[in-house]
Amino acid sequence: MVARETLAITAGRNDTGSALAPAVWASSTFQLASLAEGRLQAMRPRTTRFYGRHGNPSVRAFEDAVATLEGAEAALAFASGMGALCAVVLGLCRQGSHIVAQRQCYGGTTQLLAGVCPRFGIDVTFVDVTVPGAFAAAVRPGETMLVLAETPANPRLDLVDLDEIGALVGPIKVVDSTLATPMGQQPLEHGIDLVVHSATKAMAGHNDAVLGVVAGERNLIEWLWGFAVLQGATASPYDATNALRGLRTLGVRFRQQSASAVAVGERLERHPAVAEVRHPGLASHPRADLARRQLRLPGGLLSFDLVGGLAAGEAFMGAVQLCLAATSFGGPESLVTHPASTTHAGLTPEEMAESGISPGTIRLSCGLEDTEDIVADVLGALDRMTSDDGSSPAARPAD
Repeated sequence: MVARETLAITAGRNDTGSALAPAVWASSTFQLASLAEGRLQAMRPRTTRFYGRHGNPSVRAFEDAVATLEGAEAALAFASGMGALCAVVLGLCRQGSHIVAQRQCYGGTTQLLAGVCPRFGIDVTFVDVTVPGAFAAAVRPGETMLVLAETPANPRLDLVDLDEIGALVGPIKVVDSTLATPMGQQPLEHGIDLVVHSATKAMAGHNDAVLGVVAGERNLIEWLWGFAVLQGATASPYDATNALRGLRTLGVRFRQQSASAVAVGERLERHPAVAEVRHPGLASHPRADLARRQLRLPGGLLSFDLVGGLAAGEAFMGAVQLCLAATSFGGPESLVTHPASTTHAGLTPEEMAESGISPGTIRLSCGLEDTEDIVADVLGALDRMTSDDGSSPAARPAD
């Protein structure tokens, strides 16, 4: 069996000829040979040489590469990860549909499910992924259209048992696998129907593309394509080409970032200013056994809670020097994020608490800098938080 790292190099080359680097097909429109050809192209699913909203050769190359890496029949790219997720939810559900989703997930996903879906008459039941069997217990036979999971979950790295979700009968099973990437896990091998990625993150990997992608069975992908043509969240050929380039090095990048995240996490666990560290590669993770069974690589993202709440969080964000304050992850630079102020700021206090996010939660995306330099910056930031009287804001109650 060909390794994922090898597939990342060889996939998505069907339309490049002898060129090693993919060409960017920037055209939004293609000349038609005849009226009959135009009619044929207008009715053909996912054509790549008709009109940009229907498809594009550069975008198709990226889609084909993702499908290969995920072991899927097909994939469909979108202008962002949320564009992909919206297409799955709104393209498959209708008024009266029921969705089962987890509480612990990306803030934008929660806002879509809790805020937008009810306006369309779509009922959503949120479950706690830390409770075994919670998804199965919430499914309503004949009524539940989608079961939506995110694993590992952003930002607390909660894990969902893919075999448990895949065994559910009836609903379409969807997994957001952005944090794991195809190098970390293959949800489709566990009985999942569709896997979603924000390819903006580790897949593209260089902070120069905004892109989403869904992979799975061909009939589901073509159904979603019909909705996507009307939705209009069309992937840019430039971004798709950048993401295809990123896939070529995803294996080595993801391996290095995973190793750095484990090293930082192990050091943070011993620091008195840190109340808790979450990373699937740590023995302390609540579902470490599942992580060892399910994840090939644990990923470069970790989160930790600082003692002292918001005051400590603000102090840490201002004290890091090598790590940069930014909301994305998976790129070559190490980035730190305060979820309560950024990625999950749109949630209510109750939703924030249910997601496990506190005012002192920090999310760290390990980049490609030397591991010890990342460790030194994070630990140095904790030291620089120390006040003049020798105490640390992280060791005192927040005001």
